[in-house]
Parts: sequence; C-alpha cells; structure tokens
Amino acid sequence: MRRALLLVALVGVASVLVPSAASATRECDGHQVCVPIAGPWVVVSTSSSAERPAVEYQLTCPRGYVVGGLDAELSHRAIDLAFLGLLGSPVNPGISTTRSVVFRASFVGRGASVASFRPRAGCIPAAGAGTRIPTAASVFPPGQPAIRRVRTVRVRPGTATVAQACRAGERLVGASHAVGFERRRPPSASLARTVSASLSIRGNRVVVVVRADAELGGVRALVQVHALCEVRR
Repeated sequence: MRRALLLVALVGVASVLVPSAASATRECDGHQVCVPIAGPWVVVSTSSSAERPAVEYQLTCPRGYVVGGLDAELSHRAIDLAFLGLLGSPVNPGISTTRSVVFRASFVGRGASVASFRPRAGCIPAAGAGTRIPTAASVFPPGQPAIRRVRTVRVRPGTATVAQACRAGERLVGASHAVGFERRRPPSASLARTVSASLSIRGNRVVVVVRADAELGGVRALVQVHALCEVRR
C-alpha cells in the first residue's frame, strides 16, 4: 500500500514539473523532469550606433536544480541572443551551466523603435551533474576568475537608486544593467519609454538611478544590476 501511494505521489509531482506538449517554447525538451521558468520582457537597445550595446539578464533556477535547457521569445527577429556558458567537456548541464544562466542580447537590425526578449530556462535536478577534471600542472584549466553579483528590484513610479557591490576581498571589473517588464506580451515603445536607467561606478559599487513615469501605472517592471567581481585567490 505504501509503495502504491508513493508511486501515485511521484507521478503527481512529475505531472507538475513537466511542461505540456502544447508549450510554445522548448526549454524542457529532452528532460523527463524539468521545471520551466521565465523572466520578464527585457528591453534591448535599438540604437543605430556601431557599438551595438548589449544587455544582460540572469535567470536562476530553484535550489537543487541546474539549467538543463534554454529558450526565449523575441519581439523582433533582429535580436541576436546568446548565453554565457562555462568551458568544460562534455557540454552538459552542471558543466556548461550552473543554477544561474546569463542571457546576452543585442539588436542587429534597423528601423525598430523598441525590441525586447523574454528569457526562459528549463531547470533539472542537480544530482548527478558532471564535474571538472584538473589538467596538468604549470597550466590552468578555465575556471571562474570573476563572479557575477546580481540584484533585481521592482520599479515603481518616481526615482530610485539601486546598487550592487562586490564583497570584501573582491574587485569590480565589469558592470551592466537591464530593464524588464513582467507581462504576457512585449512592451510597446510607449511603455518601454516610461522607465529609464543610468549606470555609474562608485568605487567597488555599481549604482543605477531608475526613473519611472506615472504612466507606468500597475505594470510590473524590474531593473537588474550586475556587478562582475574579480575573485582574488
């Protein structure tokens, strides 16, 4: 009787974790047990400058899970989207990816007033994930000389300051920020313009000043601040 009840419970859990076949995105394809998660619609600069500024956004799986699959929804075909993976072999969850994943997007088209993407990740149990094998002495295998400290805050009408610092013993070596909107559809150009953000560096801290117009209303908007910190060993 206990075994029967346990089997029923496990089937119930699996039905919750596995997305339906009708899902429009494929972040959980190939995984029997998978928790799909989605971020907000992240605004991508449509600037026509030669530098083509990129935006980065981090998604994090629940504790005990690693990223096993990725997908995204785009509001414009000209968004070039990739993710930051770790070096290692084989290319696998737990080796190429960890609990968090950073998406990096830039707009490579022209003539668009607004562009955005919605990142998605399929989270799988971390048990059994691969490990790295050290290489010979006198050379170093790729590792993590820098760690990303991330803070995500909800934006409300008015002006606010959001800061993210490196920890004691770390040194700031990079910074970025992103603005996103949690809604079913991509934000319109008028909605995207209701939130603006400017970044500055103050010592070992990344400081972002966010301004949101009253027209933002009840729309849930987010700002995410990234501090890339050198890990001293």
